[in-house]
This record gives sequence, C-alpha cells and structure tokens, in this order.
Amino acid sequence: MKTIGVGVIGASPLRPGWAVLSHLPAIAALPGYELRAVATSSEDSARAAADAYGVPAFSDPRALIARPEVDLVVVTVKLPYHRELVAAALEAGKMVLCEWPLGLTLDETRSLSAQAQAAGLKTLIGLQARMAPAIRYARDLVAQGYVGDVLATTMTGSGIGWGPVTDRAHAYAYDVANGATTLSVSTMHALDALTFVLGDFTDVRAVAEVRQATVLVADAGTTAPVSAPDHIAIAARLAGGAVASVFYRGGVSRGDNFRWEINGTKGDLVLTSPVGNLQVINPTLFGAQGDAGAVQPLVVPPEYDLAPGAPEGPAANVARLYAAFAHDLANGTPGTLAPDFSHAARMHGWLQAIDDAARSGQAQTANNGAAS
Repeated sequence: MKTIGVGVIGASPLRPGWAVLSHLPAIAALPGYELRAVATSSEDSARAAADAYGVPAFSDPRALIARPEVDLVVVTVKLPYHRELVAAALEAGKMVLCEWPLGLTLDETRSLSAQAQAAGLKTLIGLQARMAPAIRYARDLVAQGYVGDVLATTMTGSGIGWGPVTDRAHAYAYDVANGATTLSVSTMHALDALTFVLGDFTDVRAVAEVRQATVLVADAGTTAPVSAPDHIAIAARLAGGAVASVFYRGGVSRGDNFRWEINGTKGDLVLTSPVGNLQVINPTLFGAQGDAGAVQPLVVPPEYDLAPGAPEGPAANVARLYAAFAHDLANGTPGTLAPDFSHAARMHGWLQAIDDAARSGQAQTANNGAAS
C-alpha cells in the first residue's frame, strides 16, 4: 500500500497542543504515513509551523484539504469546529481522522457518519484507549475465560481537566455548551475501552453534578462560572448480564486516579494507572484466578502492541490507532480494528443516553444512537 499523506489541522508550534504532543510524533514514527501539510489558526503560527515541520502550512484549513498530496485529513481543533471541517474534508473526497467526540451533538455525529458512508470514504475516530496493549490483552483474556463468567466491573478515574484551576486555552471546557466535558471526554474514552473489553451496555442510569461552581483561570487572574458537570456516576447493565459501576471526577485525586476491576466466577483482572485519562496511557494489568490470592502483575505479550516503535507518552496510543487504520486499509476491513465514524455515532448514542439519564433520573437505552 502506498504511503498515506497526512494533513493535520490544529498543529501550531507556538502553543503546542494535542496534535503536536501526540499526532505529529505518531505520524513520524510510522513507516506507512508521511506528514505533508499542517493548518493553524493564524498566519504567524502557519509560518512557524512551516519552519518547524518542513511542510506546507496554512492559516486556512480548506487550503490544506485541497492539497492533492493529502490523503488523510486529521481534525484536532476544538469540538465546536469539528462539523464544518470534517464535512469539508469529506466533500473533498478525503479520508478523515477526527478527535473524539466527532460532533457537538448526536445529530451532528450521525450526519457526518452518514456523509462518510454515502461517499464511501474511510474514516477514523480518536478513541484510542482501546489500542493500549494491556487493554487489548485484557479483552482476549476475558474472551478466553480467564475470569470465567463476568459478574461485575467497577471503574474509577480522574479527568485531570475540569479541576479547580485552568488556563485560558482550556477554559472553554468548563462551559457545557462547548461539549468538551468530563463526561464527553474522559468518561467516554474510558467507557469505549470498557465496552471494547466486556461488550455493550443494555441500559444506563446516571448522576452528573457541578461540584465546583467556579474555576480559577490562572493565566488571566480571573474566575469563570462552571456549567459542565465535573462528577459523573454511572450504573449500567452489560449485554452479558454483568453489572457495571463507573465514576469519573474532574481534576485529580490524592488517592487512585485510575482503577478498573473485572470480577468473574473464576478470577479477577485489575488495571491501574496514576493517570485517569485512559486514552493517553497503557495501564498496568494484574490478575488472579481461583485460590491464588491477591492479584499479581501480568506480562502483556509483545504482539499486543500495534506500534512497537512509537514513542512513549501521549503519542503511543495514537500511533497504535494509526497503525490499526493502516491495517484495516491494507486488508479491506474498514472499521474492524480501528474505530470509524459509524462507531462514533454508536458511542455518541450512549453519551446522549447517559446525559439523558442524569437529567431525568430514569434508566435510558441508546437504541437510537446507532449509525444508520
């Protein structure tokens, strides 16, 4: 298969964000990809990007989308701008990788998924927690019967963001209208991994609360009101009958920032990490069966790493996601190893169901969330 030419929208070196920290190193580490263009938000940052990365850089993302050497358009800007940019890239006949969430609303997400399907274009959604080797291995262990019948699972995590202090670049996330919340980002990345390992939900109940009404914007020396819930508690049933309990909070904890237990009739699996954002880590995996006593570390076989040459840190799971996408393209199996926009629509259906459950106090299903 030919090298995939990539254009990244949102890669300013003047204020390095997620694209600079993860996507650019991931692309550089993989032999099947080549960075061919970037787009930023100003002429100054575009000039700096051209100097820093040695590729054409634009302040207008549509100029990047139009480049014939760009096969895959990567959208890494703030959520309210996803729909316009993704739709433009699809209209231009380009493959698209978009950060999660795909759309600001379920309707936006379903519309973009339908547009990609109608055009026959390959897509990729940035739900990369499932690519961590420990999580992929845990999935196989469950399928192979390591824990026996799954009885229950519990997950607790911290979102790092949505704590008591932020900066001007991230203050938008505290406004629920902008869609980038503890629930939609940290919690849903974790829930995608949970359902990847254990299967889908059948219904959910939830509580969501704003527990810190204001946030200090440190570099502005001001405070701002908070409308995005910073504490989420979810109770759910899984398709196999297991009970799931998930709790995510904004900020960090002085205790455990991530712990996930899978309890079964024959054994238990535990995944832990000092960082609660599951999408940027490869958690440590523990397990025990029968009368073995406390769980012990499990060695993850090397074949579970889809991008063994990728740098550690935020770029690692992103590189694995790109590698999975290249595998699907090469084998004619779109959406099989790497999650696509159709999967994004299904997960956004559960995001909507959890939000509805929290608002109504009633159990919800997400049958209407599936992509058409």
